[in-house]
Amino acid sequence: MAVDKRVDMCTEKRNNSGVGDIFILHQDGSPIFKGCFHRPDNITPALPLSAVIQNMAVDKCVDMCTEKEKSLAVLAGDLCHCGFPTRLFSLHELENEDMCLPHCPGGGFESCGNDEYFVVYQTQVQDNRCMDRRFLPTGAKQLVALASFPVSGNTWSRLLIEQASGFYTGSIYMDKAIYDQGFNGEGDNWMRGRTICIKTHNYKRKHIYQYSSSILLIRNPYKSLMAEFNRRHGGHNGFASQDDWRGNGWPVFVKNTAPKWNSQILSWLNYGKNVKVVHYEDLKKNLRCQLREIVQFLGLKDSEERLLCVEGQKEGTFKRSNQGNLAYNPYTPQMQANINELIRRVDAALKEKEQPGVPEEYMPK
Repeated sequence: MAVDKRVDMCTEKRNNSGVGDIFILHQDGSPIFKGCFHRPDNITPALPLSAVIQNMAVDKCVDMCTEKEKSLAVLAGDLCHCGFPTRLFSLHELENEDMCLPHCPGGGFESCGNDEYFVVYQTQVQDNRCMDRRFLPTGAKQLVALASFPVSGNTWSRLLIEQASGFYTGSIYMDKAIYDQGFNGEGDNWMRGRTICIKTHNYKRKHIYQYSSSILLIRNPYKSLMAEFNRRHGGHNGFASQDDWRGNGWPVFVKNTAPKWNSQILSWLNYGKNVKVVHYEDLKKNLRCQLREIVQFLGLKDSEERLLCVEGQKEGTFKRSNQGNLAYNPYTPQMQANINELIRRVDAALKEKEQPGVPEEYMPK
């Protein structure tokens, strides 16, 4: 299927990353290698803490920056710099790792970089610049939906939006497990207008009319259907058994549920006011760009500091579990033919509304 060029502002290439909705905390305590980067032009404001370390090794620099409560440990020969991602050092222009090859005097085969090319690690220190969140004054904002088919990344997207905007998101549901994870808006009456946007899977026309605008989150139906099947049979953190997949339940589920993916999207496109479409795959690929557009759509001024903070947390805070991945494709040729037709209908409807069409990877090769 030919897919038109993007009509939104985030025009970088899409990728084919599979996205799950089961997350576990990243708790191994190890720093995350970020790559090799060119020395920033203004190094002191970019990386305000620096020290010479004898017999430099990665763990020595990481330990120092962790003690100083900084999220970045930056090695430059025998110099260790500490800081946070900023406009001056955003970590968006990755260099070839060969430029950082000089070995650390005290680290065996570890690379320590040099005066011009720095080796960067992310410590386990949480960047708190995007952690503060609050409610809007009651009735301060018209209702904005965060609408999606179930298990399309709504909860993860809520976390990103809260961190980028500084305001709680709400929900038409009350999921105690979500509330206990720090989503304080989950327990708030969504009609009060105290949250920046509101999670909903409802696509009845009467419900849609209650919102002044909406973010329509769309995910590859092949991924969504499998994730929802796992959720129904294994709960939020479990997985369907092999008997579930190979029994009659799976084909019946696909037959009954796949059309709802199509109906949910078309209903919001047709009846929603001021709809912004966000493809979850694009959010994973171009997080900062997509989040900036979402924040602006919500009527807020975007903060580069908060966006860089969110971007830095995406690897260190949550990690999806692959434990339940199937070793085979559960979709029969007939299932694929039916789902592909639904994808084509959605793609056509999106383009008719001058929205970005579906990513190419929605159609199996």
